Amino acid sequence: MNAGDLQQPDARTMKTRCCVVGGGPAGMMLGYLLGRAGVDVVVLEKHADFFRDFRGDTVHPSTLQVMDELGLIDGFLKLPHQRIQKMDGIFGGQSVRVADLSRLKVKYPFIAMMPQWDFLNFLRESGKRFASLKVLMNTEATDLLRRGDTITGVRATTPDGPIEIAADLTIACDGRHSTVRERAGLAVEDIGVPMDVLWFRVPRRPDETENLFARVERGKMMVTFDRGDYWQCAYVIPKGQYEAVKARGLPALINDILQLAPILKAGMADVKSFDDFKLLTVAINRLTRWTRPGLLCIGDAAHAMSPIGGVGVNLAVQDAVATANILAAKLADGCPSEDELDAVRRRREFPVRATQRIQVVAQNNIITAALKPGDQPMPLALRLITAVPWLQGLTARALGLGVRPEHVHSPARS
Repeated sequence: MNAGDLQQPDARTMKTRCCVVGGGPAGMMLGYLLGRAGVDVVVLEKHADFFRDFRGDTVHPSTLQVMDELGLIDGFLKLPHQRIQKMDGIFGGQSVRVADLSRLKVKYPFIAMMPQWDFLNFLRESGKRFASLKVLMNTEATDLLRRGDTITGVRATTPDGPIEIAADLTIACDGRHSTVRERAGLAVEDIGVPMDVLWFRVPRRPDETENLFARVERGKMMVTFDRGDYWQCAYVIPKGQYEAVKARGLPALINDILQLAPILKAGMADVKSFDDFKLLTVAINRLTRWTRPGLLCIGDAAHAMSPIGGVGVNLAVQDAVATANILAAKLADGCPSEDELDAVRRRREFPVRATQRIQVVAQNNIITAALKPGDQPMPLALRLITAVPWLQGLTARALGLGVRPEHVHSPARS
């Protein structure tokens, strides 16, 4: 007998058609779309709010198009954000242009830099008009409920005690460290990466303006984004070398950062310790099987992406749109069969694999070269893209729209 077969003493119970575990971009978008379709859906978010530093903040044209198709774009773009079209950098003292989104023939040819908590709060507030959608904050899924081999819901903890949520379908959107995926015994295929990232932010003065986003010099690499009143920064380090970076000491790290980005000098005075940095352990992985009977994994729970290109949020949103397109109508009659659930993988696996392949090529040909000690020649790919403007449109398409972007076809019944 599985542990999930047993009812926890004194646990409250509730029932829903679909339980979405995780209130990130995949979970909140899917909850919104299913609520809009009139499906009884509960979204579980383990935190009390969405406020977390250093989550993916890049909202690409593909996601902006989805918001437009949902009639949400006007309100969404009223939220504070910055717009990026040209992605410029410095490699070994030479200027490079990685992508030019202004060349895209789309309605929204830019990346909106917006704190992810604003994006998620906007979806939650917008979804409140759907009676069939419930978002439970402070509710952490800890195990799965089962009947034989079928997943029948989740067990969760709340401030008011345990709760068991019976669901015809459970959808895991709980990220790259997915509890649901682990409890379901779904194996992860790991793909090697050469880097980890130290995320940090420093205050930005009004007179500090710079359009560069990437800097590479003598075996060091950093990405910076102008976020209005602060700089959001990502210092790239070789895989597994965080302890070595710490051993060199904070002054050495700050010195390396300022050599790459002198514009940060005033703001770096606010960086007092390694506690001001957050280590992102970079991974690229994917499931070979996204389903069990009664269960589907999407977003980072099905495929973790590298931060290269900032595509993770947008792949998660695309997964949610495809899931609603394929399953919303079927959920009216109960849980779709596992083969029907697997239609989501069959729809989304090629875009995921293609995007991950692009990331692997970029990391092997650009990131690895950038992290080698000493001066390195600019990789041929960067030289070509910088020299040929129409190639900047191709890279912009890969970044901004991705491989086979999804469009909203799920019903609107609420």
